Amino acid sequence: MKARLIAVGERAPAWVAQGFAEYRKRLSHWLPLELVEVEPGLRGKGRDPLRAMADEGQRVLAALPKSPHVVALDGRGSAWSSEQLAQRLAAWREQGRDLAFLIGGPEGHAAEVRARADESWSLGALTLPHMLVRLVAVEQLYRAAAMLAGHPYHRA
Repeated sequence: MKARLIAVGERAPAWVAQGFAEYRKRLSHWLPLELVEVEPGLRGKGRDPLRAMADEGQRVLAALPKSPHVVALDGRGSAWSSEQLAQRLAAWREQGRDLAFLIGGPEGHAAEVRARADESWSLGALTLPHMLVRLVAVEQLYRAAAMLAGHPYHRA
């Protein structure tokens, strides 16, 4: 099983890129993870934010691998504890399908993206910068995989 993190936005700050790379490396022997950045929709004066979100949604859906289990990171999704995420990861492994985790743009996901998602995962009630969501998501995936492997990283 492999995973793909498809995120709206390009050129993460160095601290995000470094942190993401570190956790992706740690995660690689349990769950190889590919980052796919998609171009944000055009925003600004005189631009329609719904059009920008729809454009992003098309690019996100086009970046999906063949027949993945899709998990949209969305504030309206299910908020899982680290232990619950480990249980979800175990269930996803049993399915034998690749995974795709989706991070939307400033307005969130387009309706077509939410409709395509098999599940929605909320990182909690806080509003987080989308670049930080990448880092939190990969760290939590590493934590979940480490828990399943009996690795001492998680000490709750």
